[in-house]
Amino acid sequence: MPPIGDRNVVALPASPNASEPLWGLPAARIADLVTRRAVSAVEVAEATLARLDAVNPKLNAVVEHRPEEVLARARAIDAAIAAGNPVGPLAGVPVTIKVNVDQVGFATTNGLTLQKDLIAETNNPVVDAFLAAGAVPVGRTNTPAFSYRWFTSNRIHGATRNPRNPTLTPGGSSGGAAAAVAAGIGTIAHGTDIAGSIRYPAYACGVHGLRPSLGRVAAYNASGAKDRTIGPQIMAVSGPIARSVDDLRLGLAALARPDSRDPWSVPVPLDGPDLPRRAVVCHRPDGMATAPELVMALETAAAALRDAGWTVEEVESLPPLAPAVPIQVTLWMGDDWAGQMATARREGDPGAIAALEGQRDFAETIGIAEYSDALVRRLGIARAWARFMDETPVVLLPPSAELPFPDDLDLRSAEDYRRVWTAQMPMIALPVTGLPSLTLCTGLLAGGMPAGVQIVAGRFREDVCLAAAAAIEARCPKLGIAEP
Repeated sequence: MPPIGDRNVVALPASPNASEPLWGLPAARIADLVTRRAVSAVEVAEATLARLDAVNPKLNAVVEHRPEEVLARARAIDAAIAAGNPVGPLAGVPVTIKVNVDQVGFATTNGLTLQKDLIAETNNPVVDAFLAAGAVPVGRTNTPAFSYRWFTSNRIHGATRNPRNPTLTPGGSSGGAAAAVAAGIGTIAHGTDIAGSIRYPAYACGVHGLRPSLGRVAAYNASGAKDRTIGPQIMAVSGPIARSVDDLRLGLAALARPDSRDPWSVPVPLDGPDLPRRAVVCHRPDGMATAPELVMALETAAAALRDAGWTVEEVESLPPLAPAVPIQVTLWMGDDWAGQMATARREGDPGAIAALEGQRDFAETIGIAEYSDALVRRLGIARAWARFMDETPVVLLPPSAELPFPDDLDLRSAEDYRRVWTAQMPMIALPVTGLPSLTLCTGLLAGGMPAGVQIVAGRFREDVCLAAAAAIEARCPKLGIAEP
């Protein structure tokens, strides 16, 4: 059986097809056309800005953009190419940046009125990485206040709508990023993820999202009053959201740029040693009540891998996930919960207040001993998963127990809040393991309801996640761009 490392080289068309809008082309195609001067970066930028103008009023995915700056960046790319200077693998590719990272001259709002004047003087490493790769940032995307929820609304920027179905959540916290890329506003979107904030919006909007291993993508906001606390330090990452697996791969390659401003970042090669094409699929991890449609999606994905020459075994259980949830909450929300709540009340955002209030009973039991114990127990769970992945290159499991939620479900009642948190067990738990994970849309059900799977691989083996995802994607219906 060929190892995972084998790849086919696909020839790109020499010129754009008149029926394909520039804003809808994949990243490699755009970069090739721009680099060869078959089209200009300015033409791509203008087409993308026109798409933004056409669909963003219905979505509110991009909450700040400056067309003249976008076009100036595109002109600079064209000038560099005309002068024979290298511009990078994402030459002229339109990308979006989430509003919780620093971008020079923009407010790092993180969805907060309290931070409307927090203007960045330097770029977060993820922005510098995109610029170094030749990308053209076309706008900043929405997030819930404090990036707390799997829904996207706030008092400063308003609510983002799902372009597949406006009654569904666009996900969160990178809801603006996923909605934008699903609707053709940008080819690759930047997102962040501490408990599903890349993976869940990608799933909810019917696109793909990759949460890299901790340390793969450097991140640092100089605008912050202080550095991140322990939970975000060891579980929050940045990564790409895109409409195709190839674009995820290119996005990761651009973002995986070590930076000394982030001591967690490490220069690990993007491709590791060849591994056997072997995977396991688990429909109901830890006995989770997985929706039948998602069980079917897992079966479809497993069949696609088998068709691609993989060995896939169905298993009843995996290393622990459910016990990781209280560890995640302890390290994320348990660090000065009272202070977080006081800030949320000052902001006055109902979603942020509800997110914290729902954890009150648990958070108020957390002291230094419980915090220390959570770090100890985290190590045991990470070890169990690392040892399991030594023998199993890929795990397929549900992204959530449920299909994408109705929008703002968590605000309807205490029971609905608990329903959301229970269903999101795989989203919340996997960051505790330290492993990369990818949500892949396998198709759309009736009413534009997305379905999909989650793919997990060994630490720093994003290449394995991507290889499995590509094999499944090739055997699933092609994802269309959403028309809100």
